[in-house]
Amino acid sequence: MVLSDKTIIDLAQRYDMINPIVIGQQYRGCNVESDKLSSGVSSYGYDLTLGNTFKIFARKPEGGIIDPKNFDPSFLETISGDVCIIPPNSFVLSHSVEFFKIPRDIITIVLGKSTYARCGLVVNLTALEPEWEGQVTIEISNTTPTAVKVYAGEGIAQVIFLRAESICDVSYADKKGKYQNQTGVTLARNQ
Repeated sequence: MVLSDKTIIDLAQRYDMINPIVIGQQYRGCNVESDKLSSGVSSYGYDLTLGNTFKIFARKPEGGIIDPKNFDPSFLETISGDVCIIPPNSFVLSHSVEFFKIPRDIITIVLGKSTYARCGLVVNLTALEPEWEGQVTIEISNTTPTAVKVYAGEGIAQVIFLRAESICDVSYADKKGKYQNQTGVTLARNQ
């Protein structure tokens, strides 16, 4: 079952599921009404807010290969600020402002916002598993031949909350997942 705004707010307040939480959709950072990218509780989800730290691939790896089992962070340049310009056909990592604590009977799906998709940006789809906790690392791909701008402090993706028909036997916390309690931009981990 997909959770409504009322249930999301209730869970957030009872279990600190989203912190900080924006009740109702807020529009920040833009002057033109139609250009504002919402964040906060929506009818059946939560528009998470883009943080202000960005990691952009700045140099080509030796041999032209990035190995997710042995990731070298020196390929990335860290940028902080209210805006990030993503180069053409490039990729950036950032994070949510919000810290999530997903209850054991809930799983989420994170979907990119259509405003950015219509500009050629793809926000990776991911799930926040039962009892996962942390800030969401956000992967953004610029599929266009031109640079694209993203705005810190504004909505970047929507989280849809789904309640399971029964409690899982093994949660993300039970299996001691490698991305538990992540904060900021978390890079690929082998273990």
